[in-house]
Amino acid sequence: MGVAQKIHDKLSAALSPDFISINDESFLHKGHAGAPEGGESHFRVHVIATCFEGLNRVARQRMVNDVLREELSGPVHALTMRTLTPAEADREALSIE
Repeated sequence: MGVAQKIHDKLSAALSPDFISINDESFLHKGHAGAPEGGESHFRVHVIATCFEGLNRVARQRMVNDVLREELSGPVHALTMRTLTPAEADREALSIE
């Protein structure tokens, strides 16, 4: 199982998100320090989950980091994340229209 799938499975199990997206952006860092040959080291994660309600951005990111502790201490060199509640995602979608 690849790193992206592990990230997806762990976040899904721990956060019960309404939406989750994991993008492997390792190709953008090819040849840079910390970027292994096989990729799967740099990820962008977007999670919409009710469990983020009442938490600030830092607390939400800590929650995600705690779930992915094993991956962050091993194969994942960089993780960019966007964490929203369903209401925030709805407001954001309305502002785009």
